[in-house]
Amino acid sequence: MIPTELAAAGDLLREVAARLRENDSGMDASEVIAALAATRELSRLVSQIQVETVAVLRRSGAFAAAGHARPESAVASVLGVDRGRAREIVRVAEHLDAATSPAMAAAFRAGAASLEQVDRIAQLAGSAVARRLPADAWAGIEEQIAAAAGTSTTRELAKYGTELVHAYDRVDSDEDRAPVQVNELHLTPLPGGGGKIHGIIEDPVRFATIAAVIDAKAAPRTAEDQRTGPERAADALAEVCGFVADHGDKTLPSTGGWRPHLLLTVELADLENRAQAACLDFGGHLDPSALRMLCCDAAVTPIVMNGTGKPLDVSRTQRIIPPAIRKAITARDRGCAHPGCDRPPSWSEIHHIREWSQGGATRVDNLVMLCRLHHREIHSTAWAVRIAADGLPEFIPPAWVDANRTPRRHPRITPDPDPPCPVQAEPVRRLTHAGR
Repeated sequence: MIPTELAAAGDLLREVAARLRENDSGMDASEVIAALAATRELSRLVSQIQVETVAVLRRSGAFAAAGHARPESAVASVLGVDRGRAREIVRVAEHLDAATSPAMAAAFRAGAASLEQVDRIAQLAGSAVARRLPADAWAGIEEQIAAAAGTSTTRELAKYGTELVHAYDRVDSDEDRAPVQVNELHLTPLPGGGGKIHGIIEDPVRFATIAAVIDAKAAPRTAEDQRTGPERAADALAEVCGFVADHGDKTLPSTGGWRPHLLLTVELADLENRAQAACLDFGGHLDPSALRMLCCDAAVTPIVMNGTGKPLDVSRTQRIIPPAIRKAITARDRGCAHPGCDRPPSWSEIHHIREWSQGGATRVDNLVMLCRLHHREIHSTAWAVRIAADGLPEFIPPAWVDANRTPRRHPRITPDPDPPCPVQAEPVRRLTHAGR
């Protein structure tokens, strides 16, 4: 009955929207303003429904059963929202279930607090300063915050709550207690390229170290150097990072280039199902889904063992995705190809649409670039990916996301009017062994 009731409510709202759009509402300006104010309660009711449904799905294990280790990915797909918004909904569902902020939960369910307000105050409750307060002190502070929710914006409420927490902390401070430090750095990409870097470093030693390096490299290069101080500092930071990237090969992990070497030890009896049973050189056994995901993009050294564990053959290490193929896929997909994902190539991996372990060819028409999250989902959920007739990847959602399973495509991926000849690799070599 609930979906039917929601559909009926939606019909009424659509009727109101149509009347306003056609300027045929018959209402004066004050009534229109009242209608606008009423949408505040309606939007909060929608948030309540979203949170409660997500809470039900979490408790029932529906997300895990569908293969989603992180529910926000599934919520984003169903609602068609960014993962940040989906993450807010999931976090609030978790907080309400855990009853960490009962006063804010009550305000949310009464329509006095918004989804964003509950999320921000729940994050405040989890901060280092708030966690060290006595339980009764936090309960009193939270009640004051909840009482102000109905007349405050999210930013104002978060600021008010932070001031209350720090005010109590100062009154109840212990001189011997180590201060709580905030050390954060945020990198925000800009739509046209480049990005913003902002952060706070309260650790005096870390800040002094960073400042000393920047100061040393930010001096004017010549008497005619016309750069401002901030411009020189930005150039200095880029120069220092570039030097580390060029010369820190022994200390920096690789990203977006060669993947870590994967040593698969395969029992002879399992050779025909080589991606179904194997152990890694760093220990432990992987489930087939995780193992197939790793096999999509790795350097592999097959080692064939006999029944007593004696190595019979160690094949030459081969690169599953050659550099030329990787460049072609990067040029086509320009990052994770899953609809709505903004992960760049450096955060992405290459996935064999027809699994490499099952003989899938290492060719452009069998490969797609995916971030780690969506790569995992392709292997563990009902999402599917294919290369369309125009040579571009498209994704087919599971029926519970879209009953029609209409293919979706990332908006950044568009047909090339003059596509280059596809680069192909030689067929993947089969590892064989003549039994003794």
